[in-house]
Parts: sequence; structure tokens; C-alpha cells
Amino acid sequence: MRANDRAPALSMTTAANIEPHAQDAAQPGWPRRHDRAVACWLLLCCAMIFAMAVIGAITRLTESGLSIMEWAPVRGILPPLSEAEWARLFALYQQTPEYRELNADMTLSAFREIFWWEYVHRLWGRLIGIVFLLPLVWFALRRRLRPGLAPHLWAVFAIGALQGLMGWYMVASGFAARTDVSQYRLVAHLMIACIIYVYTLWLALGLLQRPSPTNPGRNAAALRFALAALAGLVLLTIASGGFVAGLNAGLIYNTFPLMDGALVADGYTTLQPWALNLFENHAAVQFNHRALAILTLTAAIAAWIWSRRFALPPRARTAMGLLAAMAAAQVGLGISALLLVVPVWLGALHQAGALALLTFAVWALHGLRQEPDRPPPKQEEATAP
Repeated sequence: MRANDRAPALSMTTAANIEPHAQDAAQPGWPRRHDRAVACWLLLCCAMIFAMAVIGAITRLTESGLSIMEWAPVRGILPPLSEAEWARLFALYQQTPEYRELNADMTLSAFREIFWWEYVHRLWGRLIGIVFLLPLVWFALRRRLRPGLAPHLWAVFAIGALQGLMGWYMVASGFAARTDVSQYRLVAHLMIACIIYVYTLWLALGLLQRPSPTNPGRNAAALRFALAALAGLVLLTIASGGFVAGLNAGLIYNTFPLMDGALVADGYTTLQPWALNLFENHAAVQFNHRALAILTLTAAIAAWIWSRRFALPPRARTAMGLLAAMAAAQVGLGISALLLVVPVWLGALHQAGALALLTFAVWALHGLRQEPDRPPPKQEEATAP
């Protein structure tokens, strides 16, 4: 008999505490084909958000984010269609501190190259909004949405609208006194994208995968809590990477594991008050990201080893293994990007790895849901003869 089979029983957590609409997941008579159609649409949106994050990384790495100085949600869909329009947009860019201090010798041809990445980034964001909103309206009008699901989908759309505003707010921070965007706004923009991605992915998985009736044993609740904490650690590590990107901190201390010959660079605490070092000190920001990445890898491997003690559902077991493997691959990508001084292609791949790691964490956590305990059917009282 395997150790997993000897695990004692555990009283199961109600699905309503884990997933907002999980209580509807087994509603009798509801067509499963509706759930599959909605889930496929949501997974398409997830794929587009994933691609958006990678495009955003390329936009950042190529220093293209400040090339469009206008906020035109409708008119901005069309690219420049004449030489006069190109000249007008280039003249606007020439007013930025980035141009005056860093790119004063830039030609119109070079401007076109950075313009296209920012244009594609904005156009892809608009396309995500359309791909999300139009099917949402159609599914709602055709009554294809499971009861309790619509409020969550409208919440996703509202957060997406906020993300569009946050994107412009971020870009606007580089128009006045800075040669780049605020690292604080950059991280906020990145975190909102992660929230949208996780929320959408969780809803899609809830429609495709029912809670497992398998009882993984005594400490399953602790495992779920640990995995939720690990997912939070992944998000924190991604946020720390946003500060590295926002400060271009990956372009210094390009050695590993030491930083300028020391485990912790001498300049870690140069700013006052001390807390500013966590967000504005290049050496501190890079070291924190290194430390969090190693901590994430250690936690992912430890969680995978621990999970092998339980009789997990197959999808959860697979996700745990992929989570540990992706954590190792992601650390490898990060070290490679650092040693090679962050080439664009490798920086973009590192961003994709971060989203893949987050995906596996969410998938593993979702796979550990369980069917709620159901009370036994009521028995009619016996009548005295």
C-alpha cells in the first residue's frame, strides 16, 4: 500500500470559500457545452493577456514606451498614414526629456522603429478589450453564462478598463521631468495585468475542471495554504522584477552570484530614508529580485516534494511538477539575462517565463479544490403503528 493511500481523512473545505461561482459548477441540467464555450473564450483572452505582457516587455526593453505622446483611444487605432503625420508625431516626441537628453541625434527613421512597438502594444490592448467585451455581451444576451458568473466577468472588464487608464498614467510620467516612466507606475501597471490574468484564468479553470472528489489527506488544507502563499510569492517576485526593469537595474552588476565581488553590493543602503532603497536604489532592487527568485525556486521545489506525500488529483500533481520545473527554468533565464546584459529577446523570454510560472501556480492551486461535504439525505421519521 502506498503512503498516499494511508493518509487519514480530512473534512473538506466548502467550494464557495475557494471559488466565487463554484457552488454552481455542478448545477443539474446546465449544458456543459455552454461552460466549455465560455471557458475557451476566457482562455483565448488569457493567451492575449500573456502576449500583451511579452509585448510590453519588448516595448520597455527597446525604450519605445514614450514614442506616442497622445492619448487617443479611438483615433489612435489608425497608424500614421502620411509623411506629414509622421513628422507631427516625431515633433511631439522631440519635446520629451528622453529625446532631449538621450536621443537628440535620433532620425525619423529610428523614431519609426520605436514607434511601432508602442503602437502594437496599445493596439493589442484595444483588441483584448474588444475580444473580451463583444463575446461577453453575446453570451449574456443568449443566456449562456452560468448563474453567478456574469458579475465576475464584468469585474474583469472593469479592471481591464482601469488598466488602460493606468497605462496612460504610467506613460505620462515620462513626459515632464524624467527620461523614462516612473518605476512605481510601471509596477502598478504590471500588477494589474497579473490580476486580470489570474482572475480570468481562475474563472476559465472553474468552468473546465470540477472540484476533485479525491481526499488528499490530513494536511491538504496546509498544502493549499502553502501553495496560495507560493502564488503570492511569485507575484511579489514579478513586482520586484518590475522595479528592476523600471530602473534599468539589470544593466549593472552583471555577474552571479556575487555583485561587484560581494554577495550584497556595497551600495545597498545609500539612500535615506532607508525604505527608499527598496524601490529606488539600483543595487538594492537587483539584489532583492535575486533573493526573491531564489526563495521562489526553493519554495516551489519544497512544495513539490511535500505534495508527493498526498494522493493528489492527476491535474494537481502535474501542475505541481511543472511549477517546480518552471521555477528552475525561470531562475536560469534570469541569470542568463543578467550575464548577457539583458538582450531584448532574452528579457522578453524572461517575462514570458514569469507569466508561465504564475500560470502553473494558479493551475496547481485550482487543482487542489475539493467537492464540498454534502449532508446525508433526510430520512422520514418512522410512524408508530
